[in-house]
Amino acid sequence: MAEGIQRIVANNPSKMTYHGTNTYLIDSPDGRFVIDPGPVEDSKHFDAILENLGPNPAGILVTHHHSDHFGAAPSLREKTGLPIHASRVFADDAFVPDGLLEDGDVIAGLTVLHTPGHASDHLCFARADGVLFTGDHIMSWNSSIVSLPDGDMRDYCDQLERLIARDDEIYLPGHGPVLRDPQPYAQRLLGNRMRREAEILAHLSKTPDTIKNIAATVYKKTDPHIAMAAERNVAAHLDKLLSEQKVVQDGETWKSS
Repeated sequence: MAEGIQRIVANNPSKMTYHGTNTYLIDSPDGRFVIDPGPVEDSKHFDAILENLGPNPAGILVTHHHSDHFGAAPSLREKTGLPIHASRVFADDAFVPDGLLEDGDVIAGLTVLHTPGHASDHLCFARADGVLFTGDHIMSWNSSIVSLPDGDMRDYCDQLERLIARDDEIYLPGHGPVLRDPQPYAQRLLGNRMRREAEILAHLSKTPDTIKNIAATVYKKTDPHIAMAAERNVAAHLDKLLSEQKVVQDGETWKSS
């Protein structure tokens, strides 16, 4: 993928994961690290990680707690003895990482960026040569779901702005292909979120409505799985707008303020 970086794609394709979860093996002065070991169900993927750890494996990095990224991490730790490093606010209460990471920390030659939004504990990892591992915060094939209560649309948009302001040259996402010249793409993602938000407000200015009806009107998705994802995004947008005092809630009904 870039100098000192290998990618192994898990066999968990879906409408939410593209061809599957990207696991990255990165060489650093401290040894080889694994970013996001992937889902626990894919034993062939797990074996491929083991086969490519090399002579000096050093640790496991986790972008966030969702099972398609973190699922195999405990088994990989048990098999290899490698420590797991995750966010200090890691959102899986049933698991305690070996190393707790905060914004600005440096590990494996990577600077830790706490980028909440898709998940409260989401991390990106920045290499000094312009490579940024973006997890699910920015994917090159689709936008991320922001699902309450752990997701936060306001945080997500704030962190998009943060990445847009950086000078990274390559994004390596948790799903999908490498993204070069990434800032214009990230700007479009933010623009799309703001457009959806404007459409939600325009809808509510005409009539109070429920999340389900708002999503059907704004997103117009017929696939039930995608329609459910759209409803989650609408709920997250409404939560953001509520915090900004632009909408009010009355039971299941929302209206502009």
